[in-house]
Amino acid sequence: MSIELNYEIANNASDFIFNIHAAHTAQQTPSAESLEIQPPTLPVIYPDPVSGTRYMRLKIEPGPLRIRYAATVDITHHVEPPERIGEVAVAHLPAAVLPFLYPSRYCQSDRLRRHATREFGGLPQGYQRVQAIQDWVRRRTTFLSGSSNGSTSAIDTLTEQVGVCRDFAHLMIAMCRALNIPARFVTGIDYGADPAMGPTDFHAYVEAFLGDRWYLFDPTGVSPPMGLVRIGTGRDAADVSFATMFGEVRSCAPLISIAAVDDPDNGHLLPRYCEDALSSMSAAHSMACVRQRTDGTGIEA
Repeated sequence: MSIELNYEIANNASDFIFNIHAAHTAQQTPSAESLEIQPPTLPVIYPDPVSGTRYMRLKIEPGPLRIRYAATVDITHHVEPPERIGEVAVAHLPAAVLPFLYPSRYCQSDRLRRHATREFGGLPQGYQRVQAIQDWVRRRTTFLSGSSNGSTSAIDTLTEQVGVCRDFAHLMIAMCRALNIPARFVTGIDYGADPAMGPTDFHAYVEAFLGDRWYLFDPTGVSPPMGLVRIGTGRDAADVSFATMFGEVRSCAPLISIAAVDDPDNGHLLPRYCEDALSSMSAAHSMACVRQRTDGTGIEA
């Protein structure tokens, strides 16, 4: 994977906080990383110890700024039959999961409880119910570039029935939380999307906590979940912006590329659709002992 960002800074020095590094977790390992910054600047990089999200802070004088990050990423997936995965009572949830039960800026789950109960309250609890929420969001929402903005919330998407990946994710997260299912927002890059959709871009998807770990869901359905590379993890998009700028800055569209490694002899398989549930991260480091290496997917620049 590779990400290139270009900016023009006017008048005064500006501060930036970037979230573009592949997350480093027990089940996703970036290797052969490179980072180029022009003009040459020493960045400050600090990781979140729970999610593995890595933030980069810069202060840049007026003029052009170019950043290029590239990495090869090895992802280990836990694979589980959906029928074996249940929901977890609130009383038994790990402490690190609890923040993802609450309403957040873009996911007003408290205002959707009646709607969620009407749509999904009668379904058997477990992975299949979360999958039903995913499929419901996918059926009723049309993917349309430019159809939303930075203020569009889950309720807006429910009403307008149109959006981009972050809107699909916010609506699914809000519906899950309304049913007391912990759900969180993940940013990354996806491999396997239809080229007709345009150039590769940042992608947003969902993780729901079921059984003993977080499971992957992509309500857009644009690529196989096995091809998702994690960058940031948060309650909603407000937590994981790929770039936050403090100053007068003009930006260009990101230039992003991704390719998959097809090397079965070394455990790297091309991402593919499958019927099983997939997880690429446990709820917290304390749950690392329950991981299983059942499938390897390599992603490289």
